[in-house]
Amino acid sequence: MLVVMPGTQAHADPSVSDIEAQINTVWNQLEPLIEEYNGVHDQYQKNKAQQDDLTAKLAPLQKQLDLGQARIGALAAEVYMGGNAGMMNAMIQSGSPQALANQLSYLDQITRDQESQLSGVSSLKAQFDAQKAPVDALVSQLSAQDADLAAKKTQIEAQLSDLQKLRQKTYGTTGSTGSYRPWPCPATYEPTKGYKAAQFACAQAGKPYVWATAGPNTYDCSGLVMAAWQTQGVYLPHQSQSQRSATVSVSRANLQVGDLVFYYKPIHHVAIYVGDGKIMQAPAAGDNVRMTVMDTSGPINSFGRVS
Repeated sequence: MLVVMPGTQAHADPSVSDIEAQINTVWNQLEPLIEEYNGVHDQYQKNKAQQDDLTAKLAPLQKQLDLGQARIGALAAEVYMGGNAGMMNAMIQSGSPQALANQLSYLDQITRDQESQLSGVSSLKAQFDAQKAPVDALVSQLSAQDADLAAKKTQIEAQLSDLQKLRQKTYGTTGSTGSYRPWPCPATYEPTKGYKAAQFACAQAGKPYVWATAGPNTYDCSGLVMAAWQTQGVYLPHQSQSQRSATVSVSRANLQVGDLVFYYKPIHHVAIYVGDGKIMQAPAAGDNVRMTVMDTSGPINSFGRVS
């Protein structure tokens, strides 16, 4: 359910803390919807690709079936549906009833052979149909969900625009909050893929948050994490909850550079750990990819390691 932007008329000149509180309240309701869209859209794209692949594999089988059935139909019409005139002409041309019988037997054998060949093709097609049926059903369901969530995009973006205006009231448009990467990033060197993924995330500092994007010029929270790990040949889904499911749980005490930090319950925000208690994240609408203190970015849910 979409939320309504709280009004600011209660204060003629709202304080920074008042506006930031409004931003946080609205954003914490919007971000789960954005992550839901990411998850549904990701699954829709995967299953649509599988559906297209199965459809392509079925096409030549269907063509063989159609052609074979047409041939059998033609033979049956010629042999069995010719009527008395056809039978008589065949007898005259063949010279004897026995020759006609032999011809009919030969045609019947051809028909049986073709039916046998078609049986194999038909059996294979039936197997593909059985695989395709649940995929078709899932694609149909996901397509409806995807369309429903996408239809809310205009409303979401209008609310995000309001968030941006509130942020501009708070911070202005010149990035007066300071550097997007105020500390060494990553904090320490580690000879791991996680370090290289974190290094990529650090290099995105200052790029705008745009929901449902994963680079190269804009990111949302799970899009930044996905893009960072793709540089290391690792695919993660474009949704924070799905990324949690795709990673191995680790404790806070055992965090390594490149591990993922998940926020809120249910999870609807994710960041990448860069060492020394810091993270790189795409925080929210109207903000930019930035390095922040891990514990100031919301209630931590859990930690995950890409294996």
